[in-house]
Amino acid sequence: MATLPDMIKHRSFPSGMPGTGVQFTIRRANPRGVTPIKALPRRGRPGTAEHRIDAAFLHALWHYFGPEPFERGNLDAARLSLLFGREVVAVEKEFDPLSYEAMLVIDERVARKSFPESFEDVFEV
Repeated sequence: MATLPDMIKHRSFPSGMPGTGVQFTIRRANPRGVTPIKALPRRGRPGTAEHRIDAAFLHALWHYFGPEPFERGNLDAARLSLLFGREVVAVEKEFDPLSYEAMLVIDERVARKSFPESFEDVFEV
């Protein structure tokens, strides 16, 4: 059996968006290789379900990590990719999109403009 790469698990981070089947975290490292993080185009316009899911994920990131850099760990690559390069950016110049140890940070200025609701104390699902 192949050994899986080390991956920090962000304990108590929400596992997903209730009632949607959308996941925010993964349970274990991918045995076929790490899914890369890359900026993906976002289709979710304000008022759409997709926008709500992105806003809920950003709300969870902000209330878990705040303005501090954080390790990718078990955060879902697809969810991160929808925010990557805009609301969530790489900390290091030598960013490795294939590393569970890659360091990210919320660009608060951009994030507050895109998803002001994510910074409220409570996010209604």
